[in-house]
Amino acid sequence: MAICPLCNALQEIKMDCPTCHSRLSDSGKVSDYSDPYGHYNDEETVKMGDGYANTAKEEICPHLMVCHECGYDRVVFIQER
Repeated sequence: MAICPLCNALQEIKMDCPTCHSRLSDSGKVSDYSDPYGHYNDEETVKMGDGYANTAKEEICPHLMVCHECGYDRVVFIQER
């Protein structure tokens, strides 16, 4: 099973906000926001209900990136290793 390099602190992501050009902050996995107890489930179960069709098959982890200056947010898909 692959692991997400962001979730496991093996890598940092640096992205700038396209609106105000501030640094976006990694706010964690999208699934953490949809199910308050989701982090207790195994990753395969979480991926089946995360709302994205191919996260398990393609071994990607959707992360919410947020700008704390202007409120912009977007989901980025991180390739697991």
